[in-house]
Amino acid sequence: MFTGIITDIGTIKSVTRLTAGHSSNAWGGDTRMDVTCAYDTSGIDIGASISHSGACMTVIEKGPDWFAVEVSDESLSKTTMGDWAEGTQINLERALTGKDEMGGHMVTGHVDGVGTLVGLEEIAGSHKLRFEAPNDMAFGIAPKGSITIDGVSLTVNDVDDNAFEVNIIPHTWQVTTLGKLALGSKVNLEIDLIARYVARYLAHMKA
Repeated sequence: MFTGIITDIGTIKSVTRLTAGHSSNAWGGDTRMDVTCAYDTSGIDIGASISHSGACMTVIEKGPDWFAVEVSDESLSKTTMGDWAEGTQINLERALTGKDEMGGHMVTGHVDGVGTLVGLEEIAGSHKLRFEAPNDMAFGIAPKGSITIDGVSLTVNDVDDNAFEVNIIPHTWQVTTLGKLALGSKVNLEIDLIARYVARYLAHMKA
C-alpha cells in the first residue's frame, strides 16, 4: 500500500526485453527496467514494492543508486509503462510502513486505466489540469473525492462525464513529474479504493 505522496523522481536507466534463460521468471518474456534514484538502496530489500508513477513493481536487483524491476506485458499494455524509455522520469514512492504519516489516501499501486491531459491552465501560481479518463472508470471519480495521477494523491475538483479537473499547487508541480506534462500527455490513473469496493458491492446487490 502507498499514500500517493511522492518521495523521489527516478529516471529510467535502461529497458531490456527479457527472454527465457535471462530472467528470474523461468518463462521469460518480461521487460526489465533499471531505475536510478536518490534513495539509500541499502535499505531497500529485494522483493520490496515501489510505486512507479502509480504502478506497483517488485525490486529484483539493486546497486548503490539504482534498482531493477521486471514488468509484465499486462502492465505494459494497461499503463503508460509501455512508452517508457531510457531517460524517462517517473514518480517514485516506497511502500507504506506502520510508522509512516498518512498524508495522502490509501493507494494500492494497481492502475485502473490511462488518462489523457486535455486542459492545462495556470491560476495564481497553481495549475488546473483537466483529464479524460476511460469511460469505464467514470463511476469511481467524484467531486472532492480522491484520485491518483501518476502515483500522486490528488483531490478531484469537478467532474463532467468521464472528464475531471484537479488543482496542482506549486510544490507538487515542482517535486513530481506532473510539472512536465503537456496537452495530450498520458497518465496512470487509480480511482479511490473505497469507490472501487462500493461499486463492486452495488453490482453484487443488483445481481
